[in-house]
Amino acid sequence: MSNRVSLPASTTLGKSYEYGLDVNLGTYAAPIWQPVRRMSAWQPATPPITTDVASYDDLGSPNEDVTGRGFNASFTVQGNRSLTTGLYLPELEAMVAAAKAKAEGAVLDVRWYHKPETGTPHPTDAGRASVTVEITRSNTDNTGIEVKSITITGKGEFEQINNPFQGWDVTVPSILSISPSGALSGDLVTINGSGFLDASAVTFDTIPADDYQIVNGSTIIALVPTDTAGTVPVVVTTPGGASPAYQYTRGA
Repeated sequence: MSNRVSLPASTTLGKSYEYGLDVNLGTYAAPIWQPVRRMSAWQPATPPITTDVASYDDLGSPNEDVTGRGFNASFTVQGNRSLTTGLYLPELEAMVAAAKAKAEGAVLDVRWYHKPETGTPHPTDAGRASVTVEITRSNTDNTGIEVKSITITGKGEFEQINNPFQGWDVTVPSILSISPSGALSGDLVTINGSGFLDASAVTFDTIPADDYQIVNGSTIIALVPTDTAGTVPVVVTTPGGASPAYQYTRGA
């Protein structure tokens, strides 16, 4: 007789990497949620806040009520930098800035959530909290990549939220505007639109931009490559595909 425990065919084993963390680059009332990219080792905790309620009836044994829950988490992030500005990705920049600041400047608004590879995300395995940040460098050897070890600690209780993850389906990016017009070779331009997260290429007349920085899902700062003056098609490519060409008038 087998002692094997069967599982429903509709279940799947969870993966360690199926979590996401976002940093709010806007305001609390009007958030701009920027996913933390290149993250690993996500380890959250909700430690209890307790009050001693022991009485004679407990005959000397401990008796504590849980009156609240704190929040903290540790994780690592790879230190991707822009070749043009030297800055980290915007979400890491926000965390680095908070780790060096005081008072309200040291507080970030973050949210975290179940982010499955396949299937439906857990509807309430998600939370939002105001946190302070501590950062140390993980890799200090002579050949490793730059990695930041980050700890976030909640201020007050965290808020349980509905899971915001909508799945891995991505849309084709779209360019709405590029400014300033008439930029010369080597100048920086701001590309505005949508669907820019994880952009893998920015081209001017099929020539790759010398460098570009993804500010958020709607903004990219790019370095105009060397080419002749005139109207050229600009295209942003992401995992969702290539954007329709935007006709931009550039200088020499």
